[in-house]
Amino acid sequence: MLSGNDTPQLARHPGRLVAFSDGVFAIAVTLLVLEIQPPKDFGHLLHGLGALWSSYLAYVLSFLLIGQVWVNHHVMFDRVRHVDRVVLFLNTLLLMVIAFLPFSTSLLAAALRAEQGLRTAVVVYGTTLWTAAALFNIIWAHLCRAKLLDPSLGPFGVRAIGRRFALALIWIGSGILVGAFVPIAGVAIIAGFLPAYYLPIRGEYGEDNKATDLPG
Repeated sequence: MLSGNDTPQLARHPGRLVAFSDGVFAIAVTLLVLEIQPPKDFGHLLHGLGALWSSYLAYVLSFLLIGQVWVNHHVMFDRVRHVDRVVLFLNTLLLMVIAFLPFSTSLLAAALRAEQGLRTAVVVYGTTLWTAAALFNIIWAHLCRAKLLDPSLGPFGVRAIGRRFALALIWIGSGILVGAFVPIAGVAIIAGFLPAYYLPIRGEYGEDNKATDLPG
């Protein structure tokens, strides 16, 4: 039963969800460095460190990507008034995918180092990121439909954030398709996703709002 302002009598504040999510993000980026193993031949240490270039590359890419997901997770949940069980479940699935990323990163680094199985490794890596992007879109759609967002965001901001999330599916999907044939080009497309999605979204702070209702 809803009150006059359409707020459930039991309103779960998103604070615990965000805190738990931040913990998972922190653990995921920490686990990334475990893939980088010191060289065994200390007699040629400099050469051995240089041979780890694929691990360094995969580490930097994944660290920044997880950081980007964390930033946009805050963009989303900073505007959430309260959460329901559906949001809790969907966010759990999102965190499950993020926790899988260190494995995808290790797979990509190993394939680069071995110069074998690189197409499959890029597809697995990209699919992990694409799945996270898909869950972002599903969560955002539910937040809008269930009217769980802060009304001060306004319809302009809702649409702008939604477009940014939707574009991620096309961008990463393109990287996967290209990577299935030209792996390095696929990685480059996915890496190009980074600077664009660290930029602020026009309207995310409620500016440029129109005098219309939130989509229901």
